[in-house]
Amino acid sequence: MPEIIIIIPSRYGSTRLKGKPLIKIAGKPMIQHVYEQSQKAVGISDVIVATDDKRIFDTIIGFGGNARMTSGKHRSGTDRIAEVAKRLKAEIIVNVQGDEPLVKPRMIEELVSPIINEDVVMSTLKCKIKNKEDIENPNIVKVVTDLEDNALYFSRSIIPHSIGYKNIYKHIGLYAYKKDFLIKFSQMSPSNLEKIESLEQLRVLENGWKIKVVETQNQSQGVDTLDDVRRVTSLIEGRY
Repeated sequence: MPEIIIIIPSRYGSTRLKGKPLIKIAGKPMIQHVYEQSQKAVGISDVIVATDDKRIFDTIIGFGGNARMTSGKHRSGTDRIAEVAKRLKAEIIVNVQGDEPLVKPRMIEELVSPIINEDVVMSTLKCKIKNKEDIENPNIVKVVTDLEDNALYFSRSIIPHSIGYKNIYKHIGLYAYKKDFLIKFSQMSPSNLEKIESLEQLRVLENGWKIKVVETQNQSQGVDTLDDVRRVTSLIEGRY
């Protein structure tokens, strides 16, 4: 079994919700919920928070977690986790977003399966969208795949064109990588489609690499606004 380490990129600054990782949800900082959910995934060797902020670092250490300080100059969470991954011996790195306090351990297990069992360098998740509002929301990223479940394209627009809004899939922003590929990816220059869509994963496709997309029946709930905080708090207090 290859060594698998989850790295959670976390920064204090957020244009919509400053200090988001440390916002209390059901009595704990949000980043702690993400950390503890990630620890529950079967086959994971360790969980590390990668941050450039001492407040976040101290919070992680305070509840007994593992954190690493990184440069404050990174363009993205991918670059931040790549800095930490370079120092690790693990063969597989999982990127769990720090604003997903309801991430389910099963989703992480589904994500890493093709990296372990197939000739795959990068994988992510999708789930079927069930309501029109999410389909039309540009903040909900859509993905289309080929017959072997490799990503063809990611977009904030509705893809594919669908009368009746059928068979449209939401991209869930968890990623697993072979460590060597993650480092290679972080060294690629931002690509044209990546800039147009503001979607970093398009850089992989534009450079000719494949991303395996696993369909999951599980869903999470990201936190970007105070309304999201209230919604997630209610879900956690009701135990989902």
